Amino acid sequence: MAVKFHLPGLRYNYPLNMLFLDMIRKYPEWVREGVEIASFFGEFPTSLWNGGRFCNDDQCSAQFVQGVVQNINARGIPVRYTYTNPGVGEADLEDPYCNFCMKVADNGMNEVLVVSPVLEAYIRENYPGFKINSSTCKEIRDIDGLNEELEKDYNLVVLDYNMNNQFELLEQIKHKERCEILVNACCVPNCPRRGEHYQMIGKQERIALKNRKMPPDKRIPMPGWHCEYGMMNSVYSIREYPTYVSPDAIWEKYVPMGFENFKLEGRTANIFLLIETYCMYMLKPEHAGEGRLMLTSNLEANKIITVNKPKRGTWP
Repeated sequence: MAVKFHLPGLRYNYPLNMLFLDMIRKYPEWVREGVEIASFFGEFPTSLWNGGRFCNDDQCSAQFVQGVVQNINARGIPVRYTYTNPGVGEADLEDPYCNFCMKVADNGMNEVLVVSPVLEAYIRENYPGFKINSSTCKEIRDIDGLNEELEKDYNLVVLDYNMNNQFELLEQIKHKERCEILVNACCVPNCPRRGEHYQMIGKQERIALKNRKMPPDKRIPMPGWHCEYGMMNSVYSIREYPTYVSPDAIWEKYVPMGFENFKLEGRTANIFLLIETYCMYMLKPEHAGEGRLMLTSNLEANKIITVNKPKRGTWP
């Protein structure tokens, strides 16, 4: 039995992800039955094609991109690009940075999530070695549309989170082994602004890249995003959502039904929240505390997180 988890982050979460991977391989007795890390997903910011999360006005060096892809692949894990910006058009296909990232990972091992039909066609033609996955950003909510999507040439189809725990509906899926369940979505069920948020992230990517070429006084103000329907929710505060999938439900309900792939979101999440989420879903409860301690200690030792001591005082 394989229970495949897809973990967030190629940039900010990269140190945590590699430490977690090394930890569960060193201490397999800590790990829940059948757990495998099936991919690390995200972008190397700032990528015009990226969608789902805006990772601020950042940019990775060529050396960093190459090193991360090589290190992840060397451990037998695919890199999965989240190229799900719904606003990508023909004029964006020659973007040099995104094409560089694709070429670095074009070794037959890696994957890309897509939404835009224009970008999907471009990738299929120019980078046929990549596995193509259909993103949850498409918001396919009916069973007929989902089964139609599964008949297409996709490696995996990430389900709309609103289908979670609707077991009569899930039973009607024809290729459950090629579905991916987003288990910890922070959006409220049936969020009315989810699609709007995806569009805004695409605009933010475009503005950030334009501003990089402009003097400070000419830069376009970056539009912010505030959602009244749920932001910064933790794995504990979403437990009452009908879309929340608990660790027990994965093993007791989803795996027996034939589902194998489970996605943990959190590319821009607080690192302590991610540690909690990883340990909750993938470690046995009796070893979760040991896992948390080992991860935080190693992150501090590697100066990824810093614990400040009180400033030195003086006595008169």
